[in-house]
Amino acid sequence: MKSNIKIIKGIHPGIILERELKQRNLGKSRFAISLQEFPQTLVSITKGKRKMNTPLALKIEQALGIEEGYFMILQIYHDIEEEKRRQNTEHPDFTKLRSILFWDTKMEKIVWDKQKKAVIKRVFERGNEIEKKEIVRFYGKEVVNEILKLHVK
Repeated sequence: MKSNIKIIKGIHPGIILERELKQRNLGKSRFAISLQEFPQTLVSITKGKRKMNTPLALKIEQALGIEEGYFMILQIYHDIEEEKRRQNTEHPDFTKLRSILFWDTKMEKIVWDKQKKAVIKRVFERGNEIEKKEIVRFYGKEVVNEILKLHVK
């Protein structure tokens, strides 16, 4: 499973665990009980609200036949992404963007560099002139034009 870590690194290990349990038709509560863990613990992890810990990761990996350390490696990569997000203060001027434009997420949680295609597309589909100008200022005219050309086709 380590070969696909490059693809999923940065994603919370609980999300990957939930997908794995679904593929194996295993209920979270029953699986947690089989590991002698509280179901609430596993549910919190699969929702990304709680970190994976080493003892639990080892139990899960052993029970599912997954390579040892897999979930902890994912947790470390997720922690790194979170820290980079906290340290990255580079973002558009929030006072010029209406929060309703990003109704499905908090603007503070957007990874502005990685999600620029989606951001630019959304602002140019639903934003007003002030918002469009701010996105052009933030990303640059060339980047915005290039991304908008890709979505016109």
